[in-house]
Amino acid sequence: MAKRGMLIVLSGPSGVGKGTVRKALFETGATDFSYSISMTTRKPREGEVNGVDYYFVSKEEFEENIRNGEMLEYAKYVDNYYGTPLKYVNETLDEGKDVFLEIEVNGAMQVRANCPDAVFVFLTPPDLMELKHRLIGRGTDAMDVINKRIKKAVGEIRMMRNYDYAVVNDEVNNAVDRIQMIIRSERLRVTRVMPDYEQMIGDE
Repeated sequence: MAKRGMLIVLSGPSGVGKGTVRKALFETGATDFSYSISMTTRKPREGEVNGVDYYFVSKEEFEENIRNGEMLEYAKYVDNYYGTPLKYVNETLDEGKDVFLEIEVNGAMQVRANCPDAVFVFLTPPDLMELKHRLIGRGTDAMDVINKRIKKAVGEIRMMRNYDYAVVNDEVNNAVDRIQMIIRSERLRVTRVMPDYEQMIGDE
């Protein structure tokens, strides 16, 4: 039986660049983990592809998945649901493959409760003004929605204390390098490698 894989969770305030950093991380070719695509009820942004960036579903379909216990985590954010389908994550981890989640802060706290051995990375903006500039630069939200997101971001940054690591997204390549260092370090954690050695030396 394969050793269960490692679950890596990346989250942070809306607009901090989670999707950009995640894509850059995978494009390095240095990763050997699977990306778990999130499900959402929000409309696709320009260039986003269903089944690649997100699974875009209706509110009714999402709520049916919740009732059926088919979500590892989910949250409602600015009137839209976001969440992680449970089946794919469990099947991939059981195959011994590492899984990477890019999710919202509230969802990450649900995963923390269900999977305490996961690795939790909080992506933070250099400051709130930079975060506001990034949200405006997207050109996808009205100013009242942006102000809601900034207000929510303040509360989310306070939740950083519940994570294992904090990575500042000042430059995408820098953030990618820091996350790769974290993952390399986690692979060496004694609690992860000890079961292999216990099996090697046998029961005393």
